[in-house]
Amino acid sequence: MMEALLGDTETRRAAESARPDTHPTETLARVAWSIIAEPGDGVAGALIEQLGAVDALQFALSKQHLSEKAIDEARKRWMPRAHPRSVTEALRGATEVAARLLLPGDAQWPQALADLGEHAPAMLWARGASHHLSSPNPVAIVGARAATAYGESVAAELAGDLAATGTLVVSGGAYGIDGAAHRAAMGAGGATVAFLAGGVDRAYPAGHQDLFQRIQAAGAIVSELPCGAAPTKWRFLARNRLIAALGAATVVVEAGWRSGSLNTAGHASTLGRPLGAVPGPVTSAASAGCHRLLREYDAQCVTNAQEVRELLGMTESAPAAPESTNPDQVRLLDALSTRTARSAGDLAARSGLDAGRVAAILGLLALEGIAQRTDAGWQRVPM
Repeated sequence: MMEALLGDTETRRAAESARPDTHPTETLARVAWSIIAEPGDGVAGALIEQLGAVDALQFALSKQHLSEKAIDEARKRWMPRAHPRSVTEALRGATEVAARLLLPGDAQWPQALADLGEHAPAMLWARGASHHLSSPNPVAIVGARAATAYGESVAAELAGDLAATGTLVVSGGAYGIDGAAHRAAMGAGGATVAFLAGGVDRAYPAGHQDLFQRIQAAGAIVSELPCGAAPTKWRFLARNRLIAALGAATVVVEAGWRSGSLNTAGHASTLGRPLGAVPGPVTSAASAGCHRLLREYDAQCVTNAQEVRELLGMTESAPAAPESTNPDQVRLLDALSTRTARSAGDLAARSGLDAGRVAAILGLLALEGIAQRTDAGWQRVPM
């Protein structure tokens, strides 16, 4: 069985096409593990950790009877999926969509996933600029699929502000809060990563196909499942541990009392990651889960991007706008946006100041690091 999984010429060629390297057997073994074991399978993870992927696969597929009940039970789960063609088909699917295979030890492998221990993924399948996975201090922004306008607005404000200053935004590619976070991060010119619960060649939900294409250009879509794998309820829950592990902090923007986002928050808490929650109206069922996190799980109250940076321990930030005694400066600061660049003429109209006065104040704010000029106009530097 082992030789059939790893020794087929076509399979090896497919592996070399999807991931050129000098250790194709290791690559093939990890691809096989991603097929036969469900995400987060602790028995598989422990075997790989102790024996290495290749020897662990050999041991798993052997017919040797053991007294360890966990191993025997696991084999019953793994053996029905141990089809050589499955490995070839998954690799062929990766080649067709230009998916990259990432293994532990690769330069682009996110080291933070090691904190998952035996529940860490055997490998990752990625489309797009996978080097973003190793970005420092990424932030996971998650929340309800059935989000309110309030929730999507807050998610966009947080993600846009963070991404504009170089923070990688991580989420799950779903409708609602996830989608708002991804879009805002890209809109601010930043990077974003979406973890999927199925293969990267069949991104779900279908209504986000255009979004996923945009994410590939500004970041990456990633899965631990092979190409061709379908998303299931369990896989969504297992996927959440990867979002929490990659995020140096996790922020839940909006969540119902039993929202799946609370599962992500639970993983973050277990991993010792800082956890933030955005409060909402006390009458809103969409914020009940966030209030529960604040009350029962020691989540930190988050209302803006600076408070997210504080979760990360980033206490030093851009110079704060002074408590100005100059009313003209206060009016111009109110007119400036951290996300939208505005021309001097637009700022003059918004602030009610003449163009000469606006130009003079903008110069002072630029010197103090409070405002910056871009090709599109003037922006306030996020604090």
